[in-house]
Amino acid sequence: MIWQRWQKAARLASALLAVSWSRWAAARTTRVRRTVLRTSTAPGWTRTRRPRLTLTALEARDTPTVVGPIGPEFRANAFTAGGQQAPAVAERRLTPGRLAMAFFPYLLIIVVFSLAKLWGPAKNGLAATDIKIRWPGLDGNVLSAAGKPVTSTVYNFQILSSPGTLLLICGFITALVYRVPLTRAFGELVATAVKLRYSFLTVASVLALAYVMNLSGQTLTIGTWIAATGAFFAFLSPILGWLGTAVTGSDTSANALFATLQQTAGQKAGLDPTLLVAANTSGGVVGKMISPQNLTIAATAVGILGRESDLFRKTILWSIGLLLILCCLIYLQSNVLAWMLP
Repeated sequence: MIWQRWQKAARLASALLAVSWSRWAAARTTRVRRTVLRTSTAPGWTRTRRPRLTLTALEARDTPTVVGPIGPEFRANAFTAGGQQAPAVAERRLTPGRLAMAFFPYLLIIVVFSLAKLWGPAKNGLAATDIKIRWPGLDGNVLSAAGKPVTSTVYNFQILSSPGTLLLICGFITALVYRVPLTRAFGELVATAVKLRYSFLTVASVLALAYVMNLSGQTLTIGTWIAATGAFFAFLSPILGWLGTAVTGSDTSANALFATLQQTAGQKAGLDPTLLVAANTSGGVVGKMISPQNLTIAATAVGILGRESDLFRKTILWSIGLLLILCCLIYLQSNVLAWMLP
């Protein structure tokens, strides 16, 4: 008897929830404008059984009709001045063709990168376009601690093998498949580059700083100093990557800036350097969600530019929480859970 009552109560609650949800969805998604409540005696009005509340469908592009628990006398209708019902907008359904077009850019990226990085002939052909640029005044003149010339003074200009070039090619192919004019696609590319110009400057500046610190021995000096914390440095290791990515917006920049430092500190403190470098990268991934550059990219992508502060307030607590979990995991992997490392 009690179980039957619980079943009836559950069904009633489900029905009330469905009604409330359908009313909220109808009010939120239709975006229709209410017009005047007309009676059946109004001029040019087609007589019906009783007066109806008419709604204009000019803005109901996505959902042309109101579907929900509303009565027939309050159903959305659009009438012309002569009393004729306006043609309904065709309902958009998730057909296999639309799904294929939606997944096409991602599938294209997978195919292009798989061929460019895993297929030997394509990989070698793209790498053949690389241009080696020996930096004037530095190449052969900067020595390592062992007294040998460093190789980082030779810049490898990747014309076609760069991931950025491959993404650009995928973007233009997607524009052709979507029948977007190339002029418009190029215009969007230029507009995006203009919006992210300060991000480009930040990443370039941090990479330049990383080169100077690595080649001048500053990174080795700082790493040796931090190694004084001993085994506890394993707990602090992800924080460096988190801070580096949060400031620069790039995990690559954080690795370029702190990877050598992590390796040196690990060797001096008796910790696994591979674990600390991996911790730097993992911390950078966690810090990416609060980076100002990435918040700007996200806000631009969804059309809420200027509301980056709202995104930051929503993500900062998640970022800190994940960082603390990661710090504990790295610390445990440096001693108790060392068996997890290869």
